[in-house]
Amino acid sequence: MIRTSPQVLDEESRVFVELYDGLRRFAAVVGPREVDPDDLVQEAVAQALRRRRLTELDEPGAYLRRTILNLAANERRRLAITRGAFARLRSEAEDVGEPYPSDLSDLLRLAPHERAVLYLSEVEGYRYAEIGDMLGCSEAAARKRAMRGRRRLIAALAGGGG
Repeated sequence: MIRTSPQVLDEESRVFVELYDGLRRFAAVVGPREVDPDDLVQEAVAQALRRRRLTELDEPGAYLRRTILNLAANERRRLAITRGAFARLRSEAEDVGEPYPSDLSDLLRLAPHERAVLYLSEVEGYRYAEIGDMLGCSEAAARKRAMRGRRRLIAALAGGGG
């Protein structure tokens, strides 16, 4: 553990207090709007202190301003990458437009358990005994769900509701 005299800490604090307001204004001007200027100043000071004390720097204000400028540039790049990713996702979602028409979309009119049984039997071609095993019900229950699902689907497609 490094011991520091109170006099050195007082000098460090004095340097920081003298520089803080100017550094914060600088960070507000050069930083992206999405980033709090205090966060840029804090990170710059933390990076500087990892290397040496503020009192050991020849020009602590200049050093911290360069660090703030670099941090702001890094944040701008990170935000641009994030914005670009969201823009690509948005454009991909818009390109999809209307879903491809499918008979499978008619299944969405049914309750999930009926939909599952009909999909597995009619589309995937499973037998009711296999469907019952997959869904944790008996073969008879799977048949009954399929029968109910077909009735509801026929009624919905005929315009009778469901």
